[in-house]
Amino acid sequence: MSITRIQRRAVSGESHGWPENIHPVLRRIYAARGALHPGDVEYRLAALHTPQTLSGIAAACELLANALRDDRRIVIVGDFDADGATGTAVAIRGLRALGARHVSYQVPNRFTHGYGLSPALVETLLPQKPDLIITVDNGIASLPGVALAKSHGIAVLITDHHLPGLQLPIADAIVNPNLEKDQFPSKALCGVGVMFYLLLALRTYLRNGGWFILRSIVEPDLSVLLDLVALGTVADLVSLDFNNRILVESGLKRIRAGRGCAGVRALIDVSNRRVQAITAADLGFALAPRINAAGRLEDMALGIECLITDDAMRAQALAEQLSAINTERRELQVTMVEQGEALVARWRAAHGADTLPVGVCLFEQDWHPGVVGLVASRLKESLHRPVVACAPAGDDSDELRASARSIPGFHIRDALAEVDARHPDLILRFGGHAMAAGLSLRAHNLHKFAAAFDAVAQERLAPEQLEAVMLSDGELRAEDCTLDLAQQLRYAGPWGQNFPEPIFDGEFSVESWRVVGETHLRLKLKAVSGAAAIDGILFGGYRGSPPPARLRAAYQLDINDWRGESSVQLLLRHIETT
Repeated sequence: MSITRIQRRAVSGESHGWPENIHPVLRRIYAARGALHPGDVEYRLAALHTPQTLSGIAAACELLANALRDDRRIVIVGDFDADGATGTAVAIRGLRALGARHVSYQVPNRFTHGYGLSPALVETLLPQKPDLIITVDNGIASLPGVALAKSHGIAVLITDHHLPGLQLPIADAIVNPNLEKDQFPSKALCGVGVMFYLLLALRTYLRNGGWFILRSIVEPDLSVLLDLVALGTVADLVSLDFNNRILVESGLKRIRAGRGCAGVRALIDVSNRRVQAITAADLGFALAPRINAAGRLEDMALGIECLITDDAMRAQALAEQLSAINTERRELQVTMVEQGEALVARWRAAHGADTLPVGVCLFEQDWHPGVVGLVASRLKESLHRPVVACAPAGDDSDELRASARSIPGFHIRDALAEVDARHPDLILRFGGHAMAAGLSLRAHNLHKFAAAFDAVAQERLAPEQLEAVMLSDGELRAEDCTLDLAQQLRYAGPWGQNFPEPIFDGEFSVESWRVVGETHLRLKLKAVSGAAAIDGILFGGYRGSPPPARLRAAYQLDINDWRGESSVQLLLRHIETT
């Protein structure tokens, strides 16, 4: 991110009731995130919101119970991202544990089926003669696909979390916390979270109906699915509200205790992480990209198979295959991001440095549609404005597939809805949520769409919202820079979207520095207050010239684990000359 300034977080409310072993700095951090007393960070499963307030849950449970009773053929239709993959795996594992005997899955091919339960995908499913289709992390916008399935006598249950359009599909049941009539307290559940909640409700429904006694089935412990729920929740970048933090922390505890599924353990291994020390950041930055890579470049079935197998050797082989695909994805992403940056540079050279659109739309003929979301994300970070990145849907297609990423204060899905309302002929399909969305359009409409998108962005974003601000939790005293506090901070989360990892700031003199790994800076820093020198690392910080002799830095208090020894260090996120 191109940081404009560092700004310290405001703390609203009075913190109280904390035990003495909770460091005062950590109490301050919690308070800045609205956690004012111990109950706000006590992540007990008993404190989860009840499933019964989800609209459609009763109809969904009845539909599923009848399907289990009659041994009907169930097909799970997932999505080609990590949320969809984990949600599909949770559905398969959970339904089988609850007594389903005929459950399989299908993930749409990005190039031939498009997104979600499309008519093309339904046609593919017909030879399997499914009795019930269950969507996971998709379906709320699949009106034609649901209608086609229903016309063939197939029941449809939609589980999704994306924002609905003006019209809902004619499904037999819909479970989505973001429906207008829904009373579920947390609107931040992702696809895997919605599926987990449905399984919880179904288990209660079956228990009350005597199902487990009738079928001589031991009532399953669904908490075994929480490692997958945690992975999908972090990967989808949904808000980590209190309810989601319970799900994520519970899953992390299972993993650290060595009770994660074979696929999760294998993904940790190929990511060179330690099971006992796994954090939400590891899920988001190490495991999730490996699963996502399959859906971007290959077949998401690889990711799902990795997550549903109980064979450790098969899981390891699949994890290694996913890791290799992810390496390919990274190389492709680097090239595409460089091309995107070149497009921006050419625009600025031709039109002036200050004339870049507020809503940026980028396209290259040879871009891969599975990677444009990552391009939009990287350019959004560097430009600090909403970005739409587009690629051809296929070699012989006049359709473009696009991914949109946004900044705080600009609801990207609502912005696309506004473009669609003003220009009904531009967008073929779209969907998403506040910070990310996807859409399709005809290639010849690209320039008209780019202008319409920029117009909406200019109307909705004030100039100050285009300033990239890094929020800080204040300064650390020298006596606070300890291994004990760093350990507390590492596991005090789970940190993530809207419950961010702690960042501090301060002024330092640079006593010494050296380059490591060609582009990284290893520094010896001394606080201007006169404290003892401390190590710092700035990844990607070397650009051919020495760092400033005196600087202000935004940093994390980090642990450097090296050859079995642990020491405290400052992980620098941003530096500026003072």
